[in-house]
Amino acid sequence: MNERAASTVNIRIAGIVRESIVDGPGIRLTVFSQGCIHACVGCHNEETHDFEGGYNCSVEKIVGEVDKNPLLQGVTFSGGEPICQPEGFYELAKMLKKRNLDVAIFTGFTYEELETLRKDQPIIGQLLDLTDYLIDGRFILAQKDLTLQFRGSQNQRYIDMNATREQGKIVKVEK
Repeated sequence: MNERAASTVNIRIAGIVRESIVDGPGIRLTVFSQGCIHACVGCHNEETHDFEGGYNCSVEKIVGEVDKNPLLQGVTFSGGEPICQPEGFYELAKMLKKRNLDVAIFTGFTYEELETLRKDQPIIGQLLDLTDYLIDGRFILAQKDLTLQFRGSQNQRYIDMNATREQGKIVKVEK
């Protein structure tokens, strides 16, 4: 699919934060997907759970926002649950990679669950193949820890996906 065709692809989003330093490394644009199947108790973005909420936004429009800021290191897909809309986020990730930007995904799924899902839904695997950082796992209120970098609870992992692919095992970013 070329960039013009990608313009017909929409993602249902709750909103966008144009400059964030809390949603991944460096200065980032963060796209908050609308709709989540996990509905974690104590979720920081509870308003993103309803699949009927938010609004449709073209991938092209999101890329237009990215192109306005030459200081961005990357783009973060947060939620809601981005994995519930893998086609749109895959198209967005492809366009971001052409701009040499990194991609981070916050997901309630674990890496292992995503690897299982990719067998029946190859688009999830294609999206993961373009992902640089994966923050995985459901938020667990009893394990809430505000000292963790880019995570809300102790069970969640901050995974370096490039190193994980290279080494064939999960490699966490430790800071």
